[in-house]
Amino acid sequence: MSNPKQSNQIHIVLGLGTSGISAAKLLKSEGKNVLVLENNLNEKLIHIANKLKSEGIEVILLGEPLHIDNFSPWLGKICSIIVSPGIDWEHIALKQLRKRDINTKGEVELAWERLNHIPSIGITGTNGKTTVTNMLYHILKLNNLNTDMGGNIGKALSKIALESASNAQEQLDWIVLELSSYQIEGSPKVAPTIGIWTTFTPDHLERHHDLETYFKIKRSLIEKSSVRIYNSDDRYLYSKRKDLPKGTWIGINQQSFYSHNPNFWIDREGYIFENQKKLFHSSALKIPGEHNLQNLLLVIAAAREVGIDHTSIAKSINSFKSIPHRLEYLGKIDNLSFYNDSKATNVDSSITGLRSITCPKILLAGGIQKKGDYQLWINQIKQSTRGIVLFGISGENIKQALLVSSYKGEIVVKQNLEEATIASIDMARKTNSKSILLSPAGASFDQYQNFEERGDHFKKIVKEYMTVN
Repeated sequence: MSNPKQSNQIHIVLGLGTSGISAAKLLKSEGKNVLVLENNLNEKLIHIANKLKSEGIEVILLGEPLHIDNFSPWLGKICSIIVSPGIDWEHIALKQLRKRDINTKGEVELAWERLNHIPSIGITGTNGKTTVTNMLYHILKLNNLNTDMGGNIGKALSKIALESASNAQEQLDWIVLELSSYQIEGSPKVAPTIGIWTTFTPDHLERHHDLETYFKIKRSLIEKSSVRIYNSDDRYLYSKRKDLPKGTWIGINQQSFYSHNPNFWIDREGYIFENQKKLFHSSALKIPGEHNLQNLLLVIAAAREVGIDHTSIAKSINSFKSIPHRLEYLGKIDNLSFYNDSKATNVDSSITGLRSITCPKILLAGGIQKKGDYQLWINQIKQSTRGIVLFGISGENIKQALLVSSYKGEIVVKQNLEEATIASIDMARKTNSKSILLSPAGASFDQYQNFEERGDHFKKIVKEYMTVN
C-alpha cells in the first residue's frame, strides 16, 4: 500500500524546453507526480502543454517572470525542483527555495543520478566542445561501442536516462556529454570518467558576471573527472597549468614550444605523436582549421583512454565530416562558396571561423552581443574580409565600432538574415570575393530560438538562391 504522504509529493520542473520536457517524462515514467512551470506563453508552448497533459503531466504557462509566489500552492509538498539550463541558477526565486531546504537540481543531475554507473566522457570549454563531442561519438560508434550522445547537444540527458531504463538489456558502453557552464553549475554531483577541457575565453559573463566564477564552474567538472584532458594551445588554460589537477595535455605545436611536453602533439611534417610514439598523419582529418587539429588531439587522447587503437582511430577520423552550423560548407554559386558558422555565438569562435576560411570573403554577423574583447574580432575582420553585412539588434553598434577602427571594407546593415544574405552576395560580386561566411559573434535570441534555427534559416536561404540561380 502506498504511503499517502508519499503520493502527495510533487516534483516541479522549471522550463518547457527540450531539457524540461525530458525531465518531466523521466519522472512521470517512475510514477512521480510532476508539474511543469514555464514563464512564457505562446501558441507553440500551448500545443506542447496540451500534449504533456494528455500524458498525465500538468503544465502551467505563467506568462510572467518566475517568482517565489508561483510555488506557494505546493509548499510543504515539493519533493524536488528540476531546473532547465536556460534558467539562471542564481535566480532569486531559486535562492529562496534553497533557503527553505527544498531539493533543487539541474536537469543533468536528475539524469546523472540514474546513469552514473555508465562510463562517460564529459566535454566542456568555451569553444570546440561540440566538434569534440561529435567526433568522439563518431569514433566510439564506428568501433562497435554502444554509445549515446547528449547534454548540451543531441538528446537531453534525461531522455538518455529514460531510454536506458526502457532498454535495460542493451546497456550503454559509453555516454558522450557536451556540458555547458549552465548545466555544470546546477549539477555538482556529475563526475565523468573522462573530462575534457577544450578552451577557455570570456563568455556567458552576462550570467556568471566575472571570469573567475565562469572558470570555477568549468574547473569543477574537470576536478571530479577520473581522467582529465587539457588543451595546451589555449593560452589561459596553459597559464593555469600548475594550478589545475594533473592530467593529459595536448598541443599541435612542436614539444619544444611549451615549458612542458604535451602527451599528444604534432610534428613539423604533420604526424601525430602519443608521447614519442608516432600514430598517424593529421591529414586523416578532412575538416579545415588549426582549431580542429586541437580538437582532433583531444579526441585521440580520450579515445586512447577508452582503449581504441590508433589505426582504428585514424580510420574513423577519415570519415568524420563537419558538424552542422560549425564551418559547415553549403556549396557554391558561380565559384562563390557558402559557409554556415551559426554556432559562432561569441567573438572568439567567430575569430576562429574567420581564420579557418582563408579565401577572400564577406562576413555575415550580428545578433545579441556578449561580453568579450570585440577589438580582437574587429582586428581579424580588418585582416581577412573584403566587406561585412550586419543584421539583428547589434548591427548598428558593430558598424560604429568598425568605422571607429578605420575598417576599409564595405559595411552594410540589414534588418534580418535573409536581407543580409542577399546583400552579401551582391557585395561578394562587387569585391571579387570567393566566399560568404555566416559567423555571427553573437547570440541568436533577438530573432531566433537558438543558433540551430538561425543556421537552418541561412541554409534554406542559400538553397533557395541556388535553385533560382
